Amino acid sequence: MPKAPWSLRRRLLAAILAASTVLWLASLGTLTAIAWQETGEVFDDALEESAYMLMAATTDLDARGLLAPLPPRPSQGEEVRRVDMQYQVVAGGKVLQRTPDAPARPFVAGFEDEHGFADLRVDGERWRVFVVRDEARRFEVQVGQRAAKRFDILEELAEALWLPVLGFLLLLALLCWWLTGRVLAPLRRTATAIAAKTPDDLARVEVAGQPRELLPIVGALNEVLGRLDAALQAERRFTADAAHELRTPLAGLHMHVQLLQRRHPELAASFMKLRQDVARLTALVDSLLTLARLDPLAQAQLAREPVALRPLFEELGREFADEAARRGIVLDLHSGIDGVEANPQMLGIVLRNLVANALRYCPAGSRVEVAATRHAGRARISVCDDGPGVDAASMARLTERFFRVLGQEEGGSGLGLSIVRRIAELHGIELRFGTGLGGRGLGVALEWPAVP
Repeated sequence: MPKAPWSLRRRLLAAILAASTVLWLASLGTLTAIAWQETGEVFDDALEESAYMLMAATTDLDARGLLAPLPPRPSQGEEVRRVDMQYQVVAGGKVLQRTPDAPARPFVAGFEDEHGFADLRVDGERWRVFVVRDEARRFEVQVGQRAAKRFDILEELAEALWLPVLGFLLLLALLCWWLTGRVLAPLRRTATAIAAKTPDDLARVEVAGQPRELLPIVGALNEVLGRLDAALQAERRFTADAAHELRTPLAGLHMHVQLLQRRHPELAASFMKLRQDVARLTALVDSLLTLARLDPLAQAQLAREPVALRPLFEELGREFADEAARRGIVLDLHSGIDGVEANPQMLGIVLRNLVANALRYCPAGSRVEVAATRHAGRARISVCDDGPGVDAASMARLTERFFRVLGQEEGGSGLGLSIVRRIAELHGIELRFGTGLGGRGLGVALEWPAVP
């Protein structure tokens, strides 16, 4: 199975967002570590300052000062202090005074230094404790803080920051999407310029203003377009030259066959077959010459003017009256509109090819109708018959060059409808095939663009 096309813009955006997210997470982790370290240092300073303040305030060891009643615990609903520092005044290994949430036994027993920090566990909880002793080593002050309180502050900080951080990440994604669109805009412009190329327009893609990364691609494409244009021009010149050079000898051959037929009447049947073959070859050469003249043209080069349809239909009726009578076919031409905007000569070629095809392939007793109408603001010329028609598979290939429906006994070059399609393309006319009269036969419709 062929792989689905992938988006360069989406891959670029995914790469940018992935790298940005990784760097963002790394920076967030770094900031968290720094914040934890700085917060720990601030809390340690607070512990130390509190201990020295308590040490300075505790100047008397009488029972009245140290054994004063404990302050009440905060009642339910009251705001609990975020810092939540607990202290103990310890003397002789006993707690003389403490805050309500401080343990009944000393945080640190047997502390020998004059002051310092200690990390320990009390009743399954981690504490950070600062201990300071008086100069006489009579008592010590121990100020502690639960490690969980420090984490709570970080959690509150994260809860306050996650929404803005997520918003900035989404803003980064939108900004990257917009920036990648701006950066990749030359790709879209170049793709549009390439998509606009047709066999009639193989000019080089403009190099000026292209980004450096696209220059090799545009340069290679221009080389391909140049080779293709040269090949098409050579093919058209060959076709035109060959068709033009063949017309004179074919005309001479036709004349000599007529002379031989008169001199040898006993070979009239053979000479008639030869004349038909020469006529078919002459028609083929004329069609090739017509295509060779039409292929290089572009819509902008085509001269258009209002074409009156009634005189044109009358001329077609006179031109094909004898052939229609000889084949026993009813040819009906009528116009419901005054005219269309087209090239007069080319419109005549189109209608002659369509009428000639209808008369050639319809059996005796058939009917061919050429009608000009207006539908939904669009001019339409249709050529319909009630002959044998064409199957759906062959109908899709009718405009291919040299294609002929299998089983047809009538001669033809297989180029008539190719000429019709090319002229329709030059005019911007929609060419459609369908069923003919009464749901039988073949119908060919030419629809002009809507006119405001």
